[in-house]
Amino acid sequence: MLWVQGYGHKVTGMSLRLRMRQALPEAMRARDKVAVSALRATLAALDNAEAVPVDDGELRGVALEHAPVGVGVTEAVRRELSERCVVDIVRAEAAERLAVAGQLTAPAHAERAAQLRAEAAVLLRFLDGTESAPEDAAPHRSTCRHA
Repeated sequence: MLWVQGYGHKVTGMSLRLRMRQALPEAMRARDKVAVSALRATLAALDNAEAVPVDDGELRGVALEHAPVGVGVTEAVRRELSERCVVDIVRAEAAERLAVAGQLTAPAHAERAAQLRAEAAVLLRFLDGTESAPEDAAPHRSTCRHA
């Protein structure tokens, strides 16, 4: 995991999400399965948090003659997440991995628990540039939606 050592550190002017997006191809080239898994899942969680909620009326079908026509007419503008929301979601993803790893106590699950702890460590390095203790990974109360 050589690429993570210098990559998880805070870079002035570069958002957390951008640093994670840039780290993903590096992790893929390095064939770092743990980092690729953590980064892909967390970037997907960020994308999901940007999705706008759909109300019940939009879920019901409309008559064909009333259906919108044209490219992009049914597209919705995605929510824009603040940097604080991004940090909260990444922290929640790390905390979730650590919580699940803590529940996997059977010897048969030791490998999966170790992988989840390693994924959490990758994410925590992006948050503060150092290895964080598990108690530091607890998610903060936030108004950000996290799926």
